Amino acid sequence: MRTAPAFSREDGYLTTRKPVNPDLARLDRVVADARRAREERERGYRARALKLFPWICGRCAREFDQGNVHELTVHHKDHDHDNNPPDGSNWELLCVYCHDNEHQRYVDGPRPLAGGDAPNAAVTHTPFAELAALLKNGK
Repeated sequence: MRTAPAFSREDGYLTTRKPVNPDLARLDRVVADARRAREERERGYRARALKLFPWICGRCAREFDQGNVHELTVHHKDHDHDNNPPDGSNWELLCVYCHDNEHQRYVDGPRPLAGGDAPNAAVTHTPFAELAALLKNGK
């Protein structure tokens, strides 16, 4: 004789995890506090950046107006969201697409080598340096 599993869900999927009764009021407070803090931080430097700079994407030069300014983001050049100088020297306005691209380039960008050498160190090898001379001589 088969018995039902210890725990089941109404949607038909079975689970063996112990049911959890989270404190939903506490979770709501934590999420609300996090959102409020983010909005306050964004309101501060975003409003200043929108007053300082023209509403044009710094990469693709797309222009914005009141109807679509919500698609214009403030990018921190040094990727430090707490570095918000009053003159806006760490900011640039980017459209959401260019902003995503910028952060993806930052994530996928070059990393320092194991020996500590920077990947952008000066390259001294020039593989085609003698190519012109070889072509002239007909070799």
